[in-house]
Amino acid sequence: MADRLTGTVALVTGASSGIGAATAVELAGLGAAVALVARRADRLEELADTIRGAGGTALVLAADVTAEAQAREVVERTVTELGRLDTLINNAGVMLLGPAVGAPMEEWRRMVEVNLLGLLYTAHAALPHLLSAAEDDPRHVADLVNISSVAGRVARSGSAVYNATKHGVGAFSEGLRQEVTGRHVRVSLVEPGAVDTELSGHNRPEVLDGIKKRFEGVERLRAEDIADAIGYVVTRPRHVAVNEMLVRPTEQVG
Repeated sequence: MADRLTGTVALVTGASSGIGAATAVELAGLGAAVALVARRADRLEELADTIRGAGGTALVLAADVTAEAQAREVVERTVTELGRLDTLINNAGVMLLGPAVGAPMEEWRRMVEVNLLGLLYTAHAALPHLLSAAEDDPRHVADLVNISSVAGRVARSGSAVYNATKHGVGAFSEGLRQEVTGRHVRVSLVEPGAVDTELSGHNRPEVLDGIKKRFEGVERLRAEDIADAIGYVVTRPRHVAVNEMLVRPTEQVG
């Protein structure tokens, strides 16, 4: 069936929690064998047990994709141990907000390393395999899905560098899409609004207070909502490409 991923292999970065974990479960439920990538091996093992318990196939690959060699290694191990690579979900990301004036440079550096460089390293390593998969059974199409944010569309005071990284993800995705779409590798950008995950919890306390006030009274999305959107994107028929998808809570204004 066109809406199934049976016989394919997916790699999900940032799979130890939140959107990444939910997406891994979603793709496994659609029939894909799933490689789980993140730094927290214990979380990955728990997720793999869940997937295997439901009859799926999961490969645990503990790694930090901000290290180019590790990003390349997880891609190569996925292909070696699972046989191919049809779908890459570039989900690993960090959101460290607050005023630019006086901000710790380490926060800026970390966002660039994870949100941009980690994504680029993994995409670069995966592209030859995705192009190969698109020429082969069972689907003759492959997918590279980059997880961005509403912040990749609209810049806001207090999130300048996060905005910069997510706008960069959008620009890279569109440029790459134009390059490989004729070879049936679909490049898609998924932009979540406010989601109830661990992502905001890494901010400094004063910043976290501001985030909570901004979304007070808004029913946030669940990680499973974004996983469902990603599942939709990658299960379209070969001739259909969903290039960009913005998903916000109904009550979120901006």
